[in-house]
Amino acid sequence: MKPTLLILAAGMASRYGSMKQIDGFGPNGETIIDYSIYDAINAGFGKVVFIIKEEFVDNFKAIFEPKLAGRIEVDYVFQNFDLKQFGIEEEIYREKPWGTAHAILSGRKVVKEPFCVINADDYYGFDAFKKMVDFLTTEVTDSNYSIIGYQIGKTLSEFGAVSRGVCKVDAAGNLEEIIERTKVYPKDGKIFYEENGEEFPLSFETPVSMNFWGFTPAVFKITEELFREFVEANKDKPKAEFFIPLIGENLVKNNTATFKVIPTSNKWFGVTYKEDKPYVQDSIDQLVKNGTYPEKLWS
Repeated sequence: MKPTLLILAAGMASRYGSMKQIDGFGPNGETIIDYSIYDAINAGFGKVVFIIKEEFVDNFKAIFEPKLAGRIEVDYVFQNFDLKQFGIEEEIYREKPWGTAHAILSGRKVVKEPFCVINADDYYGFDAFKKMVDFLTTEVTDSNYSIIGYQIGKTLSEFGAVSRGVCKVDAAGNLEEIIERTKVYPKDGKIFYEENGEEFPLSFETPVSMNFWGFTPAVFKITEELFREFVEANKDKPKAEFFIPLIGENLVKNNTATFKVIPTSNKWFGVTYKEDKPYVQDSIDQLVKNGTYPEKLWS
């Protein structure tokens, strides 16, 4: 059974204004999602599931189904505010959904095979998808999950500091914890993070999480239990978000599951700042010129 690619796209509207305005970065207006799906198909994924807001489903179908028909199975699930589906009767006002781990739960009724999760607007590279497919087809179990570890030096923006989840890895290559560094930046050819006004160095190869996780469907039940606890603890905090690393943190801390940190030398890029767009366009242009991708991706 081929693994499934679960794409977190419910937050795209706040970034782009509407689904019709998804930015084109490739030479023929290809989105970053296009390149991720292209790599996923070539790596061996059998299905792609978009997690979106329900009101954008028609736009998504119009954008992606003509490209993907006959290439890979496609499905759509909706992230919404309905808590009753999780056995939570209390009504809690929110302007935004509950975060990326809450989004994963949207896929629990359609994803029955090992799967991975990625962000819609991040470029990950073929190497990462191939290594994830290999893991999901040969190593994954209900107690052995994975995360792709990017070299921090290949994930930074030239236009400002970024937040990065630094992975602490044990001797066996498994995740011990993810330490959130909220202000990471290059300076004088080196990399630093700032904490309490002090500057600390990081090596170029330090592994970081860019939200590329591998699971089995067993994670849904665990995540649902954690989500109910999170809602109860944060119902008076309208901006609190239930992030995927909270799942990993809980499973590792309780010795419920291990997370293999799979290293990749791929360069990651995404649109953190508006100034990043020309850089992303240039990066994709270089990948087309060096033959990594055809100029017309879906021709």
